[in-house]
Amino acid sequence: MKKDKQYPDFLHIGEKLLRWYHIYGRELSFRKTKNPYYIWISEIVFQQTRIRQGLQHYQNFIVRFPDVRTLAEASTDEVLLYWKGLGYYSRATNIHKAAHQIMADFDGNFPVKYEDILQLKGVGEYTAAAVASICFGEDYPAVDGNFYRVLSRVFADGFDISSPKAFSYFSELAHLMMPTGKAGDFNQAMMDLGSEICKPRNPDCISCPLHEDCLAYQSGTSGGFPVKKKKTVVQEMYLAYFFVESGGKFLIRRRGTQEIWKNLYEFPTEISDHLKPYIVSSRTMKHKLTHRHLTIDISVVKLPSEKRLKDFAVQHGYLISGYKASENKSFPKPLEKFIAHFFELT
Repeated sequence: MKKDKQYPDFLHIGEKLLRWYHIYGRELSFRKTKNPYYIWISEIVFQQTRIRQGLQHYQNFIVRFPDVRTLAEASTDEVLLYWKGLGYYSRATNIHKAAHQIMADFDGNFPVKYEDILQLKGVGEYTAAAVASICFGEDYPAVDGNFYRVLSRVFADGFDISSPKAFSYFSELAHLMMPTGKAGDFNQAMMDLGSEICKPRNPDCISCPLHEDCLAYQSGTSGGFPVKKKKTVVQEMYLAYFFVESGGKFLIRRRGTQEIWKNLYEFPTEISDHLKPYIVSSRTMKHKLTHRHLTIDISVVKLPSEKRLKDFAVQHGYLISGYKASENKSFPKPLEKFIAHFFELT
């Protein structure tokens, strides 16, 4: 899309969007502050979570960790515990690491420049732009899926959003629309428009403040945008666990940083042959992640005494947990469901 193609006055569209936002923008608690720490946390929380689903989690998180120092001084277990229910736990791990980074590199003060914010662990161009624009007035468009969808439809632009060049392409397009000095409001207006009106399916075009300017709406082709040529490759993955239990106690360990579910707790993945006769049942579960479909087999190993359980734990470096204690630790969702189901039935 070139500036002189079809729309010589891009700024007109951006200003119309801002007028709509100032009247109809969502009333959200984190929009009442310019505190970069709160804005950063909100952006990370809501990257993979709908606002309605994640708002209480966000509020609980910032009450427990009201600033960078508090977050940096917390244990990994506690940070993950307060992230429980949001999924994508790598986000929480990265937030924790970034808090340590801020303490070490910025004397505990949240960085104020886009380039510095971008250096934080787990922060990409979108998040850095959101924080820099909302909190510090820097003119960076926070380009995400909402931007791709809205801009593709408004300009009937068939640029492939799966292309590595999509971010820079749509950033340039957004810059043409964005009134100088109003990037924060502009970015939030695009977020609201994309999530509430210009939805992926069944967009509410009549309610859209830009429908008179929208080329896709005028031509009846909204459903054809945005264009995504590269399909997501889904990997099939198999996991096997042994739920080693005795007297209401069971074995767990912290998962490493490999692949999925980094730093969460899990059950043993193997047992010695002499324990296999104690397998009393098994269960197969299916679980879907963004790029993986998991098949999980869990065998219940019921040992005759807690001493056998303790001996196995000591020999192989496992922790012993009970049901109540497990509620204060973070497990992958399917394992958490398994624990709840097991103790519900026994």
